[in-house]
Amino acid sequence: MILDVCFLSHPPGRSSWELPDLLEGKIEAISDSDGVNYPWYGNTTETCTIVGPTKRDSKFIISMNDNFYPSVTWAVPVSESNVARLTNIYRDQSFTTWLVATNTSTNDMIILQTLHWRMQLSIEVNPNRPLGQRARLREPIAQDQPKILSKNEPIPPSALVKPNANDAQVLMWRPKHGQPLVVIPPKHR
Repeated sequence: MILDVCFLSHPPGRSSWELPDLLEGKIEAISDSDGVNYPWYGNTTETCTIVGPTKRDSKFIISMNDNFYPSVTWAVPVSESNVARLTNIYRDQSFTTWLVATNTSTNDMIILQTLHWRMQLSIEVNPNRPLGQRARLREPIAQDQPKILSKNEPIPPSALVKPNANDAQVLMWRPKHGQPLVVIPPKHR
């Protein structure tokens, strides 16, 4: 997962939210859990408890809603200046979601469904234009829809243990010339 934010600054560079262990290949996947109901995404519409055995077929509705709420600064994150220098925002992120049945007595998990989706976002920004006219959405305008896989994939072990993505991400400053700098370290290592 990377959210890149580019700046026209002196020195020029870009900031990005990164997951170092994922980028370096140390782990295959990381949980996007809420961090409370680990490793699950939530505990309201995302989960259902069934006490069995049951005598007849039952229908249960499980749903998940994921929203993109990034916070992006107009100014260079390592600068004392608050001048707007933002020129581009780019995000390319892939997700895999599993619908799982768990036997709470044995902790055995059965994968019922595997879904894949990708979110790409590219925004061009002109910080010199008036507010409300600074940003322009670039391709792709429409997002691909999630795909239900015909064959389930196994859950990587790294997705079932801490930390979750929000606690593991770091904000990096990558100047065009010079060494990268950690602006905000991870909450959990």
